Amino acid sequence: MKVLVQAERFDLGAQNAAFAAGHRDMGAIVTFTGIVRDLPDDPLVAMEIEHYPAMTEKAIAAMAQEATERFNLGDVLVIHRYGRLEPGEMIMMVATAARHRRDAFEAATYLMDYLKSRAPFWKREITAKGAAWVASTDEDEAALSRW
Repeated sequence: MKVLVQAERFDLGAQNAAFAAGHRDMGAIVTFTGIVRDLPDDPLVAMEIEHYPAMTEKAIAAMAQEATERFNLGDVLVIHRYGRLEPGEMIMMVATAARHRRDAFEAATYLMDYLKSRAPFWKREITAKGAAWVASTDEDEAALSRW
């Protein structure tokens, strides 16, 4: 299990290859990459993400450990960036390895739902009209509630 919280960009191909290497006993690897998306009505200039380092990595690691046990995973990788990110930049990556695809897919979805709603990050969207903190939506909460 590996959790990285970093300001630096990551190489998606290299991370995927490194994660997949050596998992001969796993039948499935699922990856998801989140990208900063533009806003439809007021173009996004940037998203600023803040976090408290002592808390963030521990919280994500605990959720990754829970996912490992719940979905019988062989391995987990979570990368989440912080700082100033522009539309189109990769913001996060989740990779799960399991003996069976269903476990790998469900675990990845579980982790993504957690990261979206409960990971201790504070996100602020900056547009030409100003800046606003991003709150969890009803849709995010509904996705999380199924677990």
